[in-house]
Amino acid sequence: MRRLIPTGDAARPVEFVHDDAQPVPAPDELLVKVEAFSPNRGETFLLEKPDPGLMPGKDVAGLVVQAAADGSGPPAGTRVVGHPPKGGWAEYAAVPTHSIAVLPDEISTVQAAALPLAGITALRLLRAAGAVTGRRVLLTGASGGVGHYLTELAAAAGAEVTAVTATAERGARLRELGAAAVVHDVREADGPFDVVLESTGGGALTAALARLVPGGTLVWFGQASRTPATVNFFDLLAGPENAVIRHFHYAGAPYRHDLATLVRLMAGGRLHPEIGRTADWSRTADVLVDLRERRIRGKAVLTIGASR
Repeated sequence: MRRLIPTGDAARPVEFVHDDAQPVPAPDELLVKVEAFSPNRGETFLLEKPDPGLMPGKDVAGLVVQAAADGSGPPAGTRVVGHPPKGGWAEYAAVPTHSIAVLPDEISTVQAAALPLAGITALRLLRAAGAVTGRRVLLTGASGGVGHYLTELAAAAGAEVTAVTATAERGARLRELGAAAVVHDVREADGPFDVVLESTGGGALTAALARLVPGGTLVWFGQASRTPATVNFFDLLAGPENAVIRHFHYAGAPYRHDLATLVRLMAGGRLHPEIGRTADWSRTADVLVDLRERRIRGKAVLTIGASR
């Protein structure tokens, strides 16, 4: 069995190795023949100084070849999307049954692979933000995988979304997904906003915070700029004066219900993955570099063999 492991080399962050055997699933895990997987930008940071034994890969789609021994999941032969804790960049992956959803025929494995981490994050972020119908929402870092899903889901729920993205080309797609306004710098956003969903960090966070309504909420879910934010107490006196900053991290199994929700929305034409790059997994190292350097809009998907 082939799988990808970290090299620690920024120019070629992964390489292939051959294992003598497939993964051995725990009683509550399926063995999935991976047909497509999707890396996330945060994973590219982990590859810079990888921990010993790191087995990357959390977003997969493929075919169940061995059902869970405890009977908790679908049978062999079922097409699924999964969110394993590790090891997804391989020909076979063991996936807990609480972290899979069955795929209908109308969703391809390429589309499905783009769903798990970004889609689950978007769903859980909107729950953290509370009811958004009729509220003004500012979304930073909107042209990534999470941002596209958030824009579409929030707009469909009745929010007035202002999306922040670097280029006009990327902004055009966000408007198609429902953004009421697109700006290229947080400071251009016409506030105030009831909710800010912030993933950039650095100066963008403080600028976004200043655009909240009094008592508004900023949900901080990332730091894509890799620059820490500094908040000045006195600066807020010229803005909302009173605001809530909520730190957010998506993780926490089970994921089955959220994956099933994402699959249902996609199958119903209410959620559209933005896949900026699809390539054979032999090109994974190149794709990871482009993803890290923000040269890919939305999600990247790597295919193994013939994906369906």
